[in-house]
Amino acid sequence: MNTKFDFNRSDISRLVYIRPVDVADLPSDMQEQVEGRDKIYGVHSSDGLCLALVKDRQLAFALARQNDFAPVGVH
Repeated sequence: MNTKFDFNRSDISRLVYIRPVDVADLPSDMQEQVEGRDKIYGVHSSDGLCLALVKDRQLAFALARQNDFAPVGVH
């Protein structure tokens, strides 16, 4: 299911980016909390700030939508 986003609106502050994050790139204390995964997903603001890290892509999109953000996947 995709969320439609009106790019003609002047307020794009609700746009967030969902992208994969390699667990190896996380600080060691965070790596310990991620059991048996090589990759997790981050929800990032338009200026690159990581707002959340979750276990899978579907959860990242759901989390963004539940918080009234418009998620966009990034490869």
